[in-house]
Amino acid sequence: MPIIEERLEQMGLQLPAPPEPAGNYLPASRSGNQLWLAGVGSRTSDGSRIAGKLGTDLTLDQGYEAARWCALNLLSRMKAELGDLDQVERVVKVVGFINSAPDFEGQARVLDGASDLFVELFGDDGRHARSAPGMAALPGNIAVIVECVVEIKEPAQ
Repeated sequence: MPIIEERLEQMGLQLPAPPEPAGNYLPASRSGNQLWLAGVGSRTSDGSRIAGKLGTDLTLDQGYEAARWCALNLLSRMKAELGDLDQVERVVKVVGFINSAPDFEGQARVLDGASDLFVELFGDDGRHARSAPGMAALPGNIAVIVECVVEIKEPAQ
């Protein structure tokens, strides 16, 4: 079994089915040894969505869990694109959009749900640059949307 998927299993996590694009765009786009992944929402493995505004409808802990689901959905897309999560050299950049009440200031802590999972799985190669802006609204009132860029291992020669 590939190492990263074995770590997921040891953590008691399973990848959900890769989410389908919600519009006219690619779920992932390769450029050289980088894979740019389109944003995914906080959808759970049963297809339900974690929706609502952080600071009014949802707590910080619920937002953290929503961001963690986003990371699992991104990992699922990576696997669909690459065939094997061990092909990921490192996580380069993460951007998380947090559906936030006007006075909510915990966006960075919410996005830690995704960041922490990447670091748990990839170690130092999971540490990344990131941005966590608060948004007045997100499609379908979804709680969190996360996108990322990963570096892909060079093929063996």
